[in-house]
Amino acid sequence: MTSTYSNSVTVFALNPAVDIGYELPQLIADRKVQADTTAYHPGGNGINVALALTKLGVSIYCCSVIGGESGDLLLRLLGDALGSNHKIFRVAGETRLNATLLQKHPPTQYEVASQGPEIPAKVLSDLDECFLAGCASGYGILTGSIPPGVPDDHYQRLVERIQGQGGRAVVDAHGDLLQKAIEAQPYLVRVNNYVLEMTTRQRLDDIEAVARAARELQQRGIGKLCVSLGARGAVLLDEVNSYHCTAPRVRVLSTVGCGDALLGGLLAADLRGEQLPEMLRLGVICGSATAAHPGTLLFTPEEVEQPDYDLELTALNI
Repeated sequence: MTSTYSNSVTVFALNPAVDIGYELPQLIADRKVQADTTAYHPGGNGINVALALTKLGVSIYCCSVIGGESGDLLLRLLGDALGSNHKIFRVAGETRLNATLLQKHPPTQYEVASQGPEIPAKVLSDLDECFLAGCASGYGILTGSIPPGVPDDHYQRLVERIQGQGGRAVVDAHGDLLQKAIEAQPYLVRVNNYVLEMTTRQRLDDIEAVARAARELQQRGIGKLCVSLGARGAVLLDEVNSYHCTAPRVRVLSTVGCGDALLGGLLAADLRGEQLPEMLRLGVICGSATAAHPGTLLFTPEEVEQPDYDLELTALNI
């Protein structure tokens, strides 16, 4: 890692959520279905990435927007998981309630996400300044959706400011939010296969096609680009190198939070000065271990430290 950068890590949790997970036998139209289990967890992409980094021993600073009674529930569910470096901005309205429904027969996952509370301009400005001050010359992580009232070039402007003050901007988003952020040439971007297909307007059926499309996107000025591929692992590129890592075989219980966990693994390894193969390996392990948990639970540190994961790393030369 270049000495001009610091190791500070700040997460912009603009639209956190309470994640509610239901396990049920089968959804039947026009009938009430009794859930076998119901679980509540703190969530939203920013919160998930912050928790993943914390589990990996990374000290983080997090700036979050909280609203109403559901926001109070989110804070109770978090407890002291993020420590004292969690700056909270209160708004009117309610923090999002997202639902994941895990149907057993046939095995199917359904996800419902709400929009979140509107953020007044003054609160958004204060949140931005808190985030940028925490980031300084370190890593600034911009991940997830934006709530009503936030312009779709907001991440782009924050990327420009992060890198203008000597930091490294990390982006995990989709749609116009991602497209505009890429114009500011962030240090690291994480997308999944579907988002890459939508962004490049290509159908990507194999790893080489994914890598070629990722290279096209990376050459728009992105420092490092990761494409998560679910059970097929992930691809990671920088300006010169490209790698694919297979995913270990796990019993998948839920895919919610897997991309956030993968991003946390990438960043934790990058902070340690690891090269692309080590970054990719840790990211894939974190994502795969998360998939083995029900609902929106993330991996445990003990799972990540297991030495016997069956992974295959391949240099793609693309």
